[in-house]
Amino acid sequence: MNEIQRHNGILSLLEESQTIDIAHIIETFHVSPATARRDITKLDASGKLKKVRNGAERIDVRNTETLPDVHSIHHYEEKARIAKRAACLCKSGDSVVINCGSTAFLLGQQLCGKPIQIVTNYFPLASYLIHEDHDDVIIIGGQYNKAQNIFLNPVPSSLESYAGRWMFSSGKGLTEAGLYKTDILIAVTEQQMLDQADKFVVVVDSSKVGRRTGMLFCPAQRIDIVITGRNADPDIVRALESQGAEVILV
Repeated sequence: MNEIQRHNGILSLLEESQTIDIAHIIETFHVSPATARRDITKLDASGKLKKVRNGAERIDVRNTETLPDVHSIHHYEEKARIAKRAACLCKSGDSVVINCGSTAFLLGQQLCGKPIQIVTNYFPLASYLIHEDHDDVIIIGGQYNKAQNIFLNPVPSSLESYAGRWMFSSGKGLTEAGLYKTDILIAVTEQQMLDQADKFVVVVDSSKVGRRTGMLFCPAQRIDIVITGRNADPDIVRALESQGAEVILV
């Protein structure tokens, strides 16, 4: 039995029972304790069950239908490292603005459960945080755009009260000129929030570094920190550092 078949089997067991323990998985699928725990961890990360002590718990599929399958994300391993490093910037009591995108979602997962206020307009992330009972979530209201899974606020002045210690954002390209985005709706919404943050952090995987595509969302001089992969174009890294950005390679 391969991993996919095993995962489907575990989910089938949870359809019959609210919870399942590690011992049951070991006995049913004839696997080691390490494999059983790894299966639960992967299914928890993809939002298909909830990992609990010594086992797993069934969750309502209706609550997770908007959540991304994190393990299908392009450059997942690198983005996960970026998210983990970005989370290290945040301290207890911070207010953090997290925008849309797969890296942003992974960052939200890293911060979930910590004493940090998370401000977002990204519906999948907001849904995840609420489902996981994160204590302090602020969802920026407005018109919901289903195609982009974001809330659009037509009144910029209404965002002034959502100040954050950090604002984390991604994009489709990052050059010595700055961060680029291809979706105008998302860019306009995030620009409304940019001035409310103390520090602006760009989180992009290394494949985006050196790519110039779409509209210039934010000039390099406005970027405080860039977190990207070790394979990022060194010429772009040096150019960004010369303009005052701290570049962290993971």
